[in-house]
Amino acid sequence: MCRVYELRNGNAPSVAMASMMLCSIMRQYKGYGLSMGTMFTGSDKTGASLYYIDNDATRLRGRLFAVGSGGTFAYGVLDTNYRYDMTLDEAVNLGIRAIASATFKDSASGGVVRVYHVTNNGNWNLIHDAIDVSELHYEFENGKGHRGDGRENLPKKYL
Repeated sequence: MCRVYELRNGNAPSVAMASMMLCSIMRQYKGYGLSMGTMFTGSDKTGASLYYIDNDATRLRGRLFAVGSGGTFAYGVLDTNYRYDMTLDEAVNLGIRAIASATFKDSASGGVVRVYHVTNNGNWNLIHDAIDVSELHYEFENGKGHRGDGRENLPKKYL
């Protein structure tokens, strides 16, 4: 649809328009039993944009979203640690921690973390690719002085 728009109008659609196109597709399939929640991002002349779109054709613009079955775990990390004035490194580390939390605590969420940085001029920079969530979990737990296996408070005879 975006390519057809570009051919008809001589320029690519804005991120807002492209997200509305996906939302329109989802509206056509409303009530068919589809299940989808996606983050839609891109960059145009207004800068980088982020949208949430789901199977009920709900479309929300925002600064951060967590989608999928592990999203509530990710929101717990994001709500606790997100600040508007974060550096890129802080934001990347927060994203990794949120995704790792969601993925480790929800078996349907996968097993690796991939992080991209979408810039205001349209570049998609791969920051991290396929970081193993199990390793991250134990790293985070060790940083808190825990073993990471949930057995920290058991009596010695049970270890």
